[in-house]
Amino acid sequence: MTPAPDERERIRAATDRILAGTPQCSTGALTIVALAAEAGVPRNALTQRHLDLKNHFYEAVRARGQLPDSERRLPQQITRLKELRARDAEEIAQLRTDVEHLVHALNQLTTENHLLRSEASAPRAHVLALPNPCPSHAGT
Repeated sequence: MTPAPDERERIRAATDRILAGTPQCSTGALTIVALAAEAGVPRNALTQRHLDLKNHFYEAVRARGQLPDSERRLPQQITRLKELRARDAEEIAQLRTDVEHLVHALNQLTTENHLLRSEASAPRAHVLALPNPCPSHAGT
């Protein structure tokens, strides 16, 4: 896709509007997404074609003593991800313990199954029918 001839000028004008706090077509957030929306250009116009304008935007934001929204959210995201990682580590530890118990139970049941099969197939295996304590239900 060929960029529009006035793309750079639209990006500059959008930068000015966002920094002035008067966005017309975006949320006015200090992000490349908002800048692209404000300029009416695809985001990749800033991330691939006009890196200098993207960098100028971020420099202007920092010069005002502000952090871009994406950088302002980073500490919160890091904290949230650390908490998530700690919960995942606890869950993994519990799952490993569960696996050990299940393997132990499986081994016990397998051993018991082999023992019962060998007893059942032994020639001396003899099964007796127990007498029915209630003759009125015989055959049921």
